[in-house]
Amino acid sequence: MPATAEFDAIFARLKPIMAAYEPELKIQHDDVGRYYLVTPYLGPNRQPLWFGGVEIKKNYVSYHLMPVYMFPEILDSVSDALKKRMQGKSCFNLKKLDETLIAELADLTRRGYECLKQQYTTAE
Repeated sequence: MPATAEFDAIFARLKPIMAAYEPELKIQHDDVGRYYLVTPYLGPNRQPLWFGGVEIKKNYVSYHLMPVYMFPEILDSVSDALKKRMQGKSCFNLKKLDETLIAELADLTRRGYECLKQQYTTAE
């Protein structure tokens, strides 16, 4: 499968994971190959906190998840295979469709959202 078709397939699997949180979050970008969500919570700069996004890049599909940066303890149970896909503190890059990693990202996204929501609803 050519990289673009593979990347389209990966994006098609990852976007719905992020999109499941649309009812509580706000779409920042929803373009071909790029999908970002922001939270209703304001950061120190008075701008909405970025939740995450999925984007097709030249050599991989990136899955950004800011709660991983904010709550690094949620990474404690992440597999070594997923950790190998990390770039930086909150981004995962996939080059091949791997259902195990996608399922793990879905669980990580759920846990990250729960941590974020708990912190901000408790603070209000």
